Amino acid sequence: MVKTDGKAAGFDALDRRLIHALQLDGRAPFSRIAAVLGVSDQTVARRYTRHRTTGAVKVLGLTDPSALGETEWLVRVQCAPDAALPVAEALARRPDTAWVGLMSGGTEITAVCRASGTEHTDALLLQKLPRTPSVVGVTAHCRLHMFFGGPQGLVNKSGALSEAEAARLRPPPPDPATAPVTLTDGDRRLLDTLAHDGRTPLAELVTVTGWSPTTVRRRLAELRTDGVLYYDVNYDLRLFGHGVMVALWLSVAPAELAATGEALAAHPEVAFACATTGPNNLFASVVCEDVRALYTYLTTKIAALPSVRAMETAPRIRHIKGAGPLVATAPATTGRRR
Repeated sequence: MVKTDGKAAGFDALDRRLIHALQLDGRAPFSRIAAVLGVSDQTVARRYTRHRTTGAVKVLGLTDPSALGETEWLVRVQCAPDAALPVAEALARRPDTAWVGLMSGGTEITAVCRASGTEHTDALLLQKLPRTPSVVGVTAHCRLHMFFGGPQGLVNKSGALSEAEAARLRPPPPDPATAPVTLTDGDRRLLDTLAHDGRTPLAELVTVTGWSPTTVRRRLAELRTDGVLYYDVNYDLRLFGHGVMVALWLSVAPAELAATGEALAAHPEVAFACATTGPNNLFASVVCEDVRALYTYLTTKIAALPSVRAMETAPRIRHIKGAGPLVATAPATTGRRR
């Protein structure tokens, strides 16, 4: 589906407002969302169910690695052309990887790997990559600071909801714990279930955890307050009129890294931005309507950042895995892109 006459075919204005509302609070009752959108509860439920069933929209309950004392690595794997897809699929099947994709030329794989603070990085990467001579190179960049991402979805930049409407749905900001949060077995069962479906009914969460409804509600609130749990919406970016997704690696003067990262994060085209280790110390995921719009973005907004010393771009040609668990029916392109 492509953009036609300035509108995204498949998502109308109400759909986009609904997605924005879910990004602000993925478990908000349909009645509360309906009151903000000015429609009936039944309309919201019907819209969500239709898009959820087709795979165009899905709410995920995700965890912040920093709140759990984990480290994220942005990994780039160079492969022989005929091996890239099998290697990417093998990486995607691991529970500790996310955002696995094939990049331009079909010979590079990008992925995000999570590791606990006690894991040695070299061993981590060797365990994740299949032992095959077709893998000809691996580089890993540690995420040092996130400028945009996590609970901040790209749809928040769309203006689908007014600021007054968004304020009615936006939950209080988390108050992260001073030390990494230790999860119980019940917490892990709860979070694993939410990773598949952030709107899993309370009754099912009770069954999965063995807790009472009151305990489930309390623990959900605690995990959000501690910054462990947040909700994200995966949606087909093509239905918002975005046809090109690019990984952007920038080399920035160290003294200007923070200011440049904050400026980059404010761009409507940027779905994710972070500071990393390595010669290219600023990474961003960029979405544009088409190649012409991408060229305009690179030669205007990126060119206007005075501290950028070098730039590398890598278009994504195939999406293998997003933020949540690997599922066969995942949309081809999703609203949170790394």
